[in-house]
Amino acid sequence: MMRFAVVAICLLGLSLPFVATPAQAQSGLLTKAINLPPITLSAGKPLAQQPYELESGKHYRLSIRADGSQELAIGGPEFFRNVWVNEIVINDIEVRPLGVDSLEFDDEGEATIAFIPIRPGIFYLKIPGTTGETQRATFNVKG
Repeated sequence: MMRFAVVAICLLGLSLPFVATPAQAQSGLLTKAINLPPITLSAGKPLAQQPYELESGKHYRLSIRADGSQELAIGGPEFFRNVWVNEIVINDIEVRPLGVDSLEFDDEGEATIAFIPIRPGIFYLKIPGTTGETQRATFNVKG
């Protein structure tokens, strides 16, 4: 009987860290997503007006809009490796990817990314092959 009690206490002790606290219940997908100003893909125009200031663990929604002036892509492997992507919505189709490297727009359109930053740092989404600051969007993620 004593052995059973010890095993039960050990199992109970292992499960306690997984019980959500009120603070945990307010994070991530359990809260309404924060809509960020959109990124606009347009020939010769800046992607974003200013850096995005984010907090790790919060849920964000970012629209990327292409005006069709040129075939353009936006990529950011380091950005995508440091966020958890819940979904990407394109034409009312929800995609739940395991990983993303870039999105390419052959014509006018919009994609919306719902994500949660998981690591603090400075990350970029940019037009591949460009080096100018106006051709990238900067994400400052605080811990």
